[in-house]
Amino acid sequence: MVRKFIFVTVSWLVGIVLVQAQTAEPPRFTFDAGAGFTQPIGHLENRIDTGWNIQAGAGINLVPWLGVMGQFMYTESGLSGSFLQSVGEPDGNFRMWGFSLDPIVRFNPKGHFDFYLIGGPGVYRRTVEFTQPTIATVTAFDPFFGYFFPVNVPANQVIGSFGTTKFGMNGGGGFTVRLGNSNAKLFAEARYIKMYTRGTSTSILPVTFGIRY
Repeated sequence: MVRKFIFVTVSWLVGIVLVQAQTAEPPRFTFDAGAGFTQPIGHLENRIDTGWNIQAGAGINLVPWLGVMGQFMYTESGLSGSFLQSVGEPDGNFRMWGFSLDPIVRFNPKGHFDFYLIGGPGVYRRTVEFTQPTIATVTAFDPFFGYFFPVNVPANQVIGSFGTTKFGMNGGGGFTVRLGNSNAKLFAEARYIKMYTRGTSTSILPVTFGIRY
């Protein structure tokens, strides 16, 4: 009898939670912004370090479980020490940005917790720069005496830059946590991005945390 009472009570409470979790209707239009870290994949693993990324997007929810997002992504990493040594350069960096059109499929769009899949085609721009340390002269201002004067500061001088723009694909997934009863959600996602560069493709794995409405 006690077990039956506990089972009925727990089932009733779970039912209330599930009903309450399904009351929020997704908005017609959606947007997001986030930042995180980027892991190089494949032949890039030995050429660039783990970097950082930012992303922002906006889109429309066609139905609660299906939408389309237009997204911008930017990532930047330093070139690895072993790669710089192999090419005989003192320093350098790797940058990549792109725009993509991504369908998004949600598995629990009205709930407080949701898992989703996202991905689609895009156009990406990759730039590799080699740099060396130098000294730059800038103009500073002394507010007490009211005059301008030159100051030498450390800087990086670009000694070589190589860029290319190509078609690419991305795909991944993540989960969201709704903030109270609002349509705002915190999200965490991992996405595989492949840019079809000449010879071998450029592949990265950005892991991003942010907010979506």
